[in-house]
Amino acid sequence: MAAISASMVKELRERTGLGMMECKKALVEADGDLELAIENLRKSSGMKAAKKAGRVAADGVVRVAVNGGQGTLLEVNSETDFVARDDNFSAFADKVIAKAASTESTDVASLMEGDLEDARSALVQKIGENITVRRVAKISASVVGTYVHSNEKIGVLIGLDGGSEELAKDIAMHVAAVNPMVVNPDDVDPAVIEKEKEIFSAQAENSGKPAEIIEKMIGGRIRKFLAEISLVEQPFVKNPDQTVGQLAKAAGATVTGMVRFEVGEGIEKEEVDFAEEVMAQARGSN
Repeated sequence: MAAISASMVKELRERTGLGMMECKKALVEADGDLELAIENLRKSSGMKAAKKAGRVAADGVVRVAVNGGQGTLLEVNSETDFVARDDNFSAFADKVIAKAASTESTDVASLMEGDLEDARSALVQKIGENITVRRVAKISASVVGTYVHSNEKIGVLIGLDGGSEELAKDIAMHVAAVNPMVVNPDDVDPAVIEKEKEIFSAQAENSGKPAEIIEKMIGGRIRKFLAEISLVEQPFVKNPDQTVGQLAKAAGATVTGMVRFEVGEGIEKEEVDFAEEVMAQARGSN
């Protein structure tokens, strides 16, 4: 029997879009013959999953899990909300978060090797939509709190030094609602601040005020901007008279970490004209 190298598996994956274990199995059955492996896969249902791989999966769900002092946040995508609410899809997401929570890695490719990739491929064939595990994030802290919005489209992890899980959950709920960019003002990328300064400077120069006044105006605008995007400076959603930082301090806690996932954020969805699609299919059937 021919030896199956990693490069052979890699090439078959690139040509078919199938999972590592499925490609390796196909190569073993074809005794290392790449073309025969592809031919066999085309005859099987495996290639059906590959055909779905190019379709945009921008819907889905988030999942969270806490294991001791470590929280894990996961996003699993489908093409439609209908599938995202399917019991089989939900069960698959539960399997993925269980494995993700049991490991230290946040690398999706490593996470999916083996049984999970086989399960994903089988689910694609069963449901008929592209399904992807998009990203995993973790937070380690003395106290970890989580919040998942009722529609499972937004999930948050919060790490605290001190405080309680209840406090962490309240702050996580705030993050879900307000979506701060960073935890503290000092965490903001200097390039972002410089860009805002450029914008504020252009606006202030049109005011016709003296240079020293303009400088003060820009400084004030930057301070306001940093407060608006920083978690600890934002008014707490449950009590706007108190900032999140003040809330944490009153409980003897400090926010040490924050992760927020919103399903599909950053994915460019394809706009589909369903009427035209139906017409195209009708024309093609003639």
